[in-house]
Amino acid sequence: MFSTRSQFGAADGASQTAAGRLAGLEALRRAAGPVLANPWIAATGAGLLFVLAVGGLIAVTGDPRAGAPHVRIALNQGPDHPIAGVDAVPTPVTGPAAPTAPLPVSQALAQAPVAGLTGPGPGGLLPIIAADGRTPAQVYARPFHDTGAPKVALVIGGLGLNAKVTRDAIQDLPPEVTLSFVPYAEGLQGWIDLARANGHEVLLEAPMEPLDYPQNDPGPYTLMAQDPAGETIKRLEMLLSRATGYFGVTNYLGGRFMSSDGAMNAFSAALHQRGLGFIDDGSAAGRAGAEPRASAERVIDQELDGASIDQQLAALEASAQQHGRALASGFAYPVTLQEVQRWAAGLQAKGLVLAPASALMTRRAP
Repeated sequence: MFSTRSQFGAADGASQTAAGRLAGLEALRRAAGPVLANPWIAATGAGLLFVLAVGGLIAVTGDPRAGAPHVRIALNQGPDHPIAGVDAVPTPVTGPAAPTAPLPVSQALAQAPVAGLTGPGPGGLLPIIAADGRTPAQVYARPFHDTGAPKVALVIGGLGLNAKVTRDAIQDLPPEVTLSFVPYAEGLQGWIDLARANGHEVLLEAPMEPLDYPQNDPGPYTLMAQDPAGETIKRLEMLLSRATGYFGVTNYLGGRFMSSDGAMNAFSAALHQRGLGFIDDGSAAGRAGAEPRASAERVIDQELDGASIDQQLAALEASAQQHGRALASGFAYPVTLQEVQRWAAGLQAKGLVLAPASALMTRRAP
């Protein structure tokens, strides 16, 4: 959802390395699955044979604990990557040790995938419209009761590549804040599951061709402005099949892609066919589409300064008071998370309601 900033390396050559590493890890896990799933297969004899068998297994495959689920993230340093590089192995995001801060049952969202909303895809499950007409945009959105009070909504993106920042956003921000995730992130489904368990609805970021491509390259599955419709759909389906549980898609970069009528028509038609929404960073504010739509009116952290972010949030409040609703986007910088958390705590006293971004989506007739 961010047209001017890189996402912890997702917009440069490191994204291709990450994508290749993901494919390799998945292949290794499939190959090792039968052995690791039954580590006692050679232990049916006497005690000595049991010890020798287990020892032999360790000698061949290494520590059996190495098969435990984990997320391994490599971050780049540089002017476009404000968080220092680190090779982190955080606590698994699934299983008993998952770093989940339990919420009331009413806050947690249903675990994905929901029955009837998925079909086979090139890299996993693809979202589909259920036989009874339910769409992912409806089912995976956070429920919202409109009281008539002015609504403000916020999307925080760039999540999934830095374990600490991602966990902080999921656990510290109010559940009404919509979170968007980088499709190249390792452990993507685990992060989405954790976000939904903490009440956050989720968007998936679609890398789109920027004006300065290829100097600024958003990765191997970038949607390109001049590609035929079939290629656009093929790349989009590769991205969409990376995980489940998102109600829609948001753009990452895309100045050139979103200025192309043909490219955007193919993109919008594909989302509509799969029952997904689209929320952009304001770059496509004037575009119609058959899918449910919303556009952010401002990015709150173009300047990484607490006072500047506060000013943008105040402007968002004023817009909501004037128009009844307002949507903004931001990036998962520590200072952004800190300011948003403090800001959200004071909204009720101002007569404003923090709403999920899905509550501001409408259909724009072509």
